[in-house]
Amino acid sequence: MSTTKNVAFIGLGVMGGPMTGHLARAGHRVTAYNRSADRVARWREKWQDEGLDVSFAVTPAAAAKDAEIVFTCVGNDEDLRAVTLGEDGVMAEIAAEALLVDHTTVSANMARELAAAGSERGVEVVDAPVSGGQAGAENGRLAIMCGGTASAVSRARPIMECYGTRIVHVGGAGAGQTAKMANQFCIAGVLGGLSEAIRLAQAAGLDMDKTLEAISGGAAQSWQMENRWQTMVADEFDFGFAIDWMRKDLGYALDEARRLRLSAPVSALVDQFYAEIQAAGGGRHDTSALISRLPKGGN
Repeated sequence: MSTTKNVAFIGLGVMGGPMTGHLARAGHRVTAYNRSADRVARWREKWQDEGLDVSFAVTPAAAAKDAEIVFTCVGNDEDLRAVTLGEDGVMAEIAAEALLVDHTTVSANMARELAAAGSERGVEVVDAPVSGGQAGAENGRLAIMCGGTASAVSRARPIMECYGTRIVHVGGAGAGQTAKMANQFCIAGVLGGLSEAIRLAQAAGLDMDKTLEAISGGAAQSWQMENRWQTMVADEFDFGFAIDWMRKDLGYALDEARRLRLSAPVSALVDQFYAEIQAAGGGRHDTSALISRLPKGGN
């Protein structure tokens, strides 16, 4: 990076932890906060031996106090509201003319609420949910969908390039979140079809590697096929983006579809299937575990 910034990062989870590391590795002065001390300890164990310039604050407000840009990546609407608008939240101390970039996947309403709160303080806000999963965060290859003003996204872009390879300004406040909802609808539909395709090939006794080779070079190809086919065939799901989080995301997306008076029957059905897997104790499994509810069949 040509310009070093004072930045804060709120949330050191499976996505925020690596993103924080990339910011520090790029030379930025980072103050981090996480509500769980265990997360902080795990982050230190993984990253601090690199001698990165990271300090840790006791509240989100303290982390944000001297930051030019504050990043957040937490769990849901309630978590984001707490760390930004709560008594010890970011907005209590963030400087006027600073920038707040939220990487959490939340509702479009929450994004607009946060943007309005920022406007009252003279703070530009970008809703910037990400796609690419834990691997994308760790490898610094996330896709980032941005909502907000052009000036805010322009300010954030060179810093987000520390961990994002595709950064697209979609529209105004809430537009980034709505784009992420569209992303999750696509994933739900693709995994539904992929699950049925694998079961068909298995029941017919096909060579699964050859089948993947045959169909992945045509119109059926997808990221899910390339990265999840083999683990789905092997019934391996103890990794990746958890069903619990996917259901949270789909809930926001289905609510937004209803607000817009739209029907989303495929995504709603897949959401019900995920609810079944959750009820059976599979909520922490990767979203590709959708296949687990389908019998293998065969003669």
